[in-house]
Amino acid sequence: MPFPLWFLVAGALLIGMALTGTVLKRLPLTSSMFYLATGIALGPAGLSLFRVDPLQDATLVERVTEVAVIVSLFTAGLKLRLPFTDGRWRPVVLLAVVAMTLTVGTVAVIGVVALGLPIGAAVLLGAVLAPTDPVLASDVQVEHAHDPERVRFSLTGEAGLNDGTAFPFLMLGLGLLGLHETGAWGWRWVTIDLGWAVVAGLAVGALCGTAVGRLVVYLRRVHREAVGLDDFLALGLIALSYGTALLVHGYGFLAVFAAGLALRRIERQHAEYAAPPDVARAGRASREPGEAESEELPAAQMAQAVQGFNEQLERMGEVVVVILVGGMLATVSWTPSTLWFIPLLFLVVRPLAVFVSLSGSRVSLLQRTFIGWFGVRGIGSIYYVAYGLTHGVSAEVGRPLVDLTLAVVAVSAVVHGISVTPLMNWYGRLTRRNSES
Repeated sequence: MPFPLWFLVAGALLIGMALTGTVLKRLPLTSSMFYLATGIALGPAGLSLFRVDPLQDATLVERVTEVAVIVSLFTAGLKLRLPFTDGRWRPVVLLAVVAMTLTVGTVAVIGVVALGLPIGAAVLLGAVLAPTDPVLASDVQVEHAHDPERVRFSLTGEAGLNDGTAFPFLMLGLGLLGLHETGAWGWRWVTIDLGWAVVAGLAVGALCGTAVGRLVVYLRRVHREAVGLDDFLALGLIALSYGTALLVHGYGFLAVFAAGLALRRIERQHAEYAAPPDVARAGRASREPGEAESEELPAAQMAQAVQGFNEQLERMGEVVVVILVGGMLATVSWTPSTLWFIPLLFLVVRPLAVFVSLSGSRVSLLQRTFIGWFGVRGIGSIYYVAYGLTHGVSAEVGRPLVDLTLAVVAVSAVVHGISVTPLMNWYGRLTRRNSES
């Protein structure tokens, strides 16, 4: 496609979304569905203005989705303001660990028994499709940092955490295919891939987020420096935590999520320093240009500014990646196994994993049902399958994995997109009535 035409298409798409964004919120539609349709129309199935083959262009797909996921994970961490002592974190951990493991195991069994995949490829498929997505699931995530609603909080935390907890199973699948060293009796996988990499990723993210957050707050509160350029701060912290985690062989996805949590924790710890409204107004009136508004809580300013910038960056990444997915759908072979596997994943495997993992918790039956249904699959799954392809998975083994992954993501974007507005509105009305009564 001629280069000027790319500008024309991109401009028309972005302006159209800006003008129709509020309309989509009132309809059973999401922006992801619009981007997916645009990708189909522009790709080989439509105008053939671009062509991306997930097998031949796996490196491109991996890098593009990698950037989109780490930005979204950092944003998800910033949205979760509740302290770790709050009981709402328990379902998040159960979903990200227990439900994740159950889903990987169940999908692996289905892959071997019903799909005829080798055990390594079946485990790899489970790791690819088990994590929920922080990019396409934005419509069911917390609406703001102070939103304590249990369903939204659980889905946001799960999507942020399980994109990292899926990595050990991904490495196990590669190991069973002979593409990754797992050690005798799996000792290296247990100690390094399951133990060290998880702990190192979380620790690096927490340290980076805490150190940067405290430094910025100190400079703004004491010296009234480091004011503005919060977009640089966000990008710098994402790159710092992700790069450091990879250097120490930790999981970068967990690191950026933990960095977002740590930055929000700094804001929460400094909340008691906020000035009364009249003092804050007086401070704003007398403030010199470029000075930090120390009376208005620099930590809160920092967290809100960084979150706002990241949410815009996340939307831009969603546009690019979902259009890319729409274009790649032309390569999918819609076999009979694809048609029965997707309903089985969404209607049986995911709900059962949620109900089992949350048994004994304070999550109600209705809340479990909503959490079980809104297990949105998306960009993280595309990244994982591309990661497998760039790390030695053959085209013969990778082809069915790619077909199933792209089909699951596309169907998820449509069915969850259609259902999110009416179901979440109904759930909101029901919870308000219960609270009032």
